[in-house]
Amino acid sequence: MFTNHPFLSVVIPSYNEMSNVSRGVLDAVVAYLKQQDYTWEVILSDDGSSDGTLEKLQAFAHDNINVRVLANPHGGKGPTVQSGILEATGEWRLFTDFDQSTPLSQIERLLPFTSDFPIVIGSREIAGSVRGEEPWYRHVMGKGFNFFVQILAIPGIFDTQCGFKLFSAAAAEKLFKNMVVYRRQERPDAFTGAFDVEILYLARKHSFGIKEVAISWEHFDTNRVSPLKDSFRMLRDILSVRLTDLQGKYSAS
Repeated sequence: MFTNHPFLSVVIPSYNEMSNVSRGVLDAVVAYLKQQDYTWEVILSDDGSSDGTLEKLQAFAHDNINVRVLANPHGGKGPTVQSGILEATGEWRLFTDFDQSTPLSQIERLLPFTSDFPIVIGSREIAGSVRGEEPWYRHVMGKGFNFFVQILAIPGIFDTQCGFKLFSAAAAEKLFKNMVVYRRQERPDAFTGAFDVEILYLARKHSFGIKEVAISWEHFDTNRVSPLKDSFRMLRDILSVRLTDLQGKYSAS
């Protein structure tokens, strides 16, 4: 049964993930969690999948008591993660990519820092990290994007885009409720984008400490990245975050 406040909530966003479902990634997630000595829940937050993914997730949840599914309208990764994080009840709330490019077991690298930091994030760009081979253009995009992040938004954070981030309940509630650029009603084009930058920018604004921790990451092919188009859109969104702040649209409390 669900406890009122499990120690860990694992939020996994999905959009047309049939190939990953077939790889058994969810079975691996639950198998890992069952081996742990803390209480947990898994929130599968679906982004309006059209390929049968939602039905597969619902069947999986039916067979696994600590797993539940959120069916969201298609709106992009940011609001889909947001709905999952805010639905979660855990003392700590992790969001992780469906393809498990960073395996859930890597949380063992993050948990030791929770006594000192309310936000602990996985990084592929600092000493000790292991980054699998990826197409050259993805690597160039990442380096270029981080250059602008350092200048315009969050200096000192070297990998904002790794989809493996852990938040205390208090930090999660404050930051994800305060999203503006990536809240669902303002993101009809369903772009994955730089919502992580908005969250981490807000964390700095509200003086939440952030610890960046080296993790292991493996590249899985995807057809959802358009190198040139996405690079410009992500730069646009960094600027949107700064403009939103200058306009006083982020809550000060």
